[in-house]
Amino acid sequence: MWQIIAEHISSELDIEFQVEQKTTLSGSTVNIAHLISGNGYQFFVKLNQRERLDQFENEQWSLQKLAQYSSVRVPKVICCGQTLDKAFLVLEYLPIQSESPQGWGQLGQQLAEMHQRHDQAMFGFDWDNQLGLNTQPNQWQGNWSTFFAEQRLGWQLQLLEEQGFGFGNIDQLVEQCRQRLASHKPKPSLLHGDFWRGNVGFLADTPVIFDPACYFGDRETDIACSSLYGRFPESFYQHYQDCYPLDEGFNERKALYNLYHVLNHANQFRGNYLIQAQELVKQLFY
Repeated sequence: MWQIIAEHISSELDIEFQVEQKTTLSGSTVNIAHLISGNGYQFFVKLNQRERLDQFENEQWSLQKLAQYSSVRVPKVICCGQTLDKAFLVLEYLPIQSESPQGWGQLGQQLAEMHQRHDQAMFGFDWDNQLGLNTQPNQWQGNWSTFFAEQRLGWQLQLLEEQGFGFGNIDQLVEQCRQRLASHKPKPSLLHGDFWRGNVGFLADTPVIFDPACYFGDRETDIACSSLYGRFPESFYQHYQDCYPLDEGFNERKALYNLYHVLNHANQFRGNYLIQAQELVKQLFY
């Protein structure tokens, strides 16, 4: 397997590379991660089952889209492919360091600048991708309230119902969601899509973002997600607000937007996330 990966890297970069050392890295609940090195080079490698190649291809395209749209640093994609029994994604290795106030402030400004680009007229993406292990549908839609209600909340509720975890009448919940967002008319922004602390790192004062689930949507969903599992430092929000102030009513929409991520966790991990999802649905809709 490692010889095949080394050959892909060599071909893509036009270098002579052999894996001389590899270290298994911790932290991922979805993939197996390794740091590999040889011939003076280092690379970050993700592995999963062979049939998960589409997941790595989607991540590759999302990282490339972020690099195109944003000044926020993202890992450079080297290559992705398959061996006899594994799918792999090779990225440049970035030695992530401790966070800094300056870095958080820079991240807030850079994310705001990315969100200010509104050259896409519709909500969605050119392909479906993944949020964790679950498919994230991204069919283009001109209306934000319809897009979020159907392709975010409705989709997750349907997945849960198919597994025996009903949250009520899905059509009614989707319609209530659509109505609550009907008067909110955001412009489409490129989103990271899974913007929590675990997907942010720093190279000294330079912020780095990774593991995206990109699509074009309401920028507020990224900001809402940033407070879901450990709120970012205040310097991030202050610099974001200074560059691109949030719309009125954001605090009322935040819990609705974060319900999508809570439902996704409930779908993947069950347990307390199911209880959290049930309580949040009750709080928002009943």
